[in-house]
Amino acid sequence: MTSLHADEAFLGHYQLNHDPFAPRVPGFKFFPAQRKPVLGQLHHLARYSQLLLVVTGPQGSGKTLLRQALVASTNKQSVQSVVVSARGAGDAAGVLRQVAQTLDVAQAEVGDILDQVVQLALTGQEVYLLVDDAEQLDDSALEALMALAAGAPEGRPHVFLFGESSLIAKLDALQLEEERFHVIELQPYTEEETREYLDQRLEGAGRGIELFTADQISDIHESSEGWPGNINQVARDAMIEAMIASRTAVKRPSMGFNMPKKHVLAISAVVVVAVAAAWLMPGRSKAPTTGAPANEQAQLPLGQGQPQAGGAPAVEFAGNTQPMPLPLVGNSQPVMREPLAEAAGGITEGDDGVPLEGSSATPPTVTTIAPPAGAPAGPAPTPVTKPTPAPTQVATAKPAPAPAPAAKPAPAPAKPAAVATAKPVEKPAAAPAKAAGGTWYAGQAPGNYVVQILGTSSEATAQNFVKEQGGEYRYFKKVLNGKPLYVITYGSFANRDAAVTAIKALPAKVQAGKPWPRTVASVQQELATTR
Repeated sequence: MTSLHADEAFLGHYQLNHDPFAPRVPGFKFFPAQRKPVLGQLHHLARYSQLLLVVTGPQGSGKTLLRQALVASTNKQSVQSVVVSARGAGDAAGVLRQVAQTLDVAQAEVGDILDQVVQLALTGQEVYLLVDDAEQLDDSALEALMALAAGAPEGRPHVFLFGESSLIAKLDALQLEEERFHVIELQPYTEEETREYLDQRLEGAGRGIELFTADQISDIHESSEGWPGNINQVARDAMIEAMIASRTAVKRPSMGFNMPKKHVLAISAVVVVAVAAAWLMPGRSKAPTTGAPANEQAQLPLGQGQPQAGGAPAVEFAGNTQPMPLPLVGNSQPVMREPLAEAAGGITEGDDGVPLEGSSATPPTVTTIAPPAGAPAGPAPTPVTKPTPAPTQVATAKPAPAPAPAAKPAPAPAKPAAVATAKPVEKPAAAPAKAAGGTWYAGQAPGNYVVQILGTSSEATAQNFVKEQGGEYRYFKKVLNGKPLYVITYGSFANRDAAVTAIKALPAKVQAGKPWPRTVASVQQELATTR
């Protein structure tokens, strides 16, 4: 379940009035930590400075919220705020056109706009010009905004640019002869400020900080690096993951004890071998060795033979109507028909790799008479040269089968041993490719970034997602509230900006899960904790 699909269940599970971590929430309160001093500084510089004011910070640092707070905190009677966006219109013509439309100016020219600003100043109104996504402005737009900020002797607008740190390099490239702009860089929250921010957000939605443990708050702060936009995303994902884990625990209650799958498979294998050995014990009916081959004997419809000579009826296994199907087997088959590893669902990593009796690596055993020790292997089976009373009793009690080709000679003992040691070696070779995480994350530089796609409590879901998407998708296993969680990531990037750019290029289906960048160091720490 991705965060997109969990919206309604998310609110109901935590009894929230609304999503506390959405970009716009009802009754939103501006969080003052690290931002209120900047807000006061902007008001002060707008009144007493003639410089263009630049506010920078990475994506998710709260630039847009600060801009909204700046507009909201101005006196509407004395200040007219003009908000424009450089997204999709980063040249001078696009920016001036937006300003002219807001100020009701016929010509989108610097001179005409300044004339309107002077007219408003004569009526006692100032103009605040605020530009979002300013890192997308080109040189022509920056020069036009510089000219507006310089203004005329009678009046000028106060220009504020809100953008990422790359904006500073563009301004420096203009090679201005004098200081024309002032830069304010936003700072991330401390861990205590992160806790207070989460508390304020949750309180607005009807709950409180008690929804998070102290360890969860520390993890959220570390993963988000203290930037409020990232805190919103990481905290929401953590709550959804905890909800999924708790609901999975309710749907799948404990059966009294938990046994590792590997042990269950081993027990199942022992049961299969025991059944096979009991079926081949001396005293049971033996088909004439000169009749059909051993494999044909296993294919005969069971239950159609005559009763044993001692009067005890034969045990019948009729396909899916067996009295008790073997564990971990789909549709029950005669024991000698399939390799033991396939019947038990495959041998998992950590098994000793020795084929058990009844597996495909061991030749079928259809008689209880072994050749004398040291006797050379010959083309004729031992039972033909040395009959015993047991086959004679079966021949009189059970009709002989239809004539069939002579039985194939039994292979020499050395040959099956070679097969037995060769086959199991191949299976574990494929296991590391599906292991959660493996050593890939440990081999990455801690300062690199990956894109977290989603988390799921089902490893099969994670494997299917990675197999479907392919490429640079992989996953690792962590523990959340004592339950395993499989986290899918994408790629490896030298910095956060590269990871953010990669997110925009992901398929729409993947972007619907709201992926976010995180450091490799945080993943390595979770892997170390899990181990």
